[in-house]
Amino acid sequence: MEQHRTRSPYDGTRRGTPGAPLPAQARGGRTSLARRPAPPVVRTLRQLPNPRLTGLGGGLFCTALMCALGFLDSLLFGSSLTAYGVLFVPVSVLTAVWIRRADLLTAPVVVPIAFAVGLVPVAENGGGTSGRLMGLFTALATQAGWLYGGTLLAGLIALARRIRMIRRRSR
Repeated sequence: MEQHRTRSPYDGTRRGTPGAPLPAQARGGRTSLARRPAPPVVRTLRQLPNPRLTGLGGGLFCTALMCALGFLDSLLFGSSLTAYGVLFVPVSVLTAVWIRRADLLTAPVVVPIAFAVGLVPVAENGGGTSGRLMGLFTALATQAGWLYGGTLLAGLIALARRIRMIRRRSR
């Protein structure tokens, strides 16, 4: 059975003034305020590479980079735990930014794992397996601030990207 329309289609004009178009806000279009050019910092950031890593790729990237930084730290700085922690923060931010949208929830999970794996060459070696494990646990305990800070940053970035994605999808 055919359904008939009960009213005429809306043509975008006002009722009181025939032929007068509606303002951009009423039509759902953008206003002139939204068309300002982006600041130079934003334009520079848009030119940087923007890879999209899967959850596994993000974990491998973060783990490999933290291992390399751990070895580099032990060679250059004599196993400085503070230098390792400082280097961990930008790696966790990059991991959270470069993971693709579908795998956002993996960023705060892989970052602390990579911190612990990369800490192995930096931690003190007391001799033998038990000495190495004690050095690793001691380093994890004393550097918990860097670990929590980098993980929190990765989680906040992933959460902000997720909220932005949901808002975009709802429009």
